[in-house]
Amino acid sequence: MGEVQVQASIQETVNRLQIQPEQRVLDIGCGTGTLLQTLLSFVSETNLVGVDPSQEMLNVAKNKLPKTIELKQGDAEKLPFPDNCFDWVISTNSFHYFSHPEKAIAEAKRVLKTNGSVVITDWCHDYLTCRFLDLILRWFNDAHFRTYGSHQCQVMLQQGGFRNVSIEKYKLNWFWGMMTAKAIKP
Repeated sequence: MGEVQVQASIQETVNRLQIQPEQRVLDIGCGTGTLLQTLLSFVSETNLVGVDPSQEMLNVAKNKLPKTIELKQGDAEKLPFPDNCFDWVISTNSFHYFSHPEKAIAEAKRVLKTNGSVVITDWCHDYLTCRFLDLILRWFNDAHFRTYGSHQCQVMLQQGGFRNVSIEKYKLNWFWGMMTAKAIKP
């Protein structure tokens, strides 16, 4: 995914958020910190946290973000945070890398406060172009696990114990078909 598409998907994600300045936000798969950088205009930097398995990505994020943003190396399937400590858990352009998405959803639920929201934006397998790319990447990219369709994502969130699950599908351009799923921890 190119930088223009990454920025567009992050903007689509941000457009679907109602974050209050005092709320704590976790970005799972924060990569180089692009979403966290965008969220700085909404949330205090001390309330932003990012986690990513790649130290190289975190090093880039550390160089472009304020030092008060907490960045940790860690896995979405075993988050290095205590229970009930975030108001929002967001993952943008990362879900297709998770080899055990059900575990990542369970971990998101664990670290969320009651009535906290999870938001997942990723490629949507419902679009032919994303199905084609998914097939190619499964063969040639070890980091890529698989893309999911909107129904699969909805079922995973519901089975993970979330309520008020909603999923929007949309195109960033002729190629990139995306979805943003939102749900609430009861």
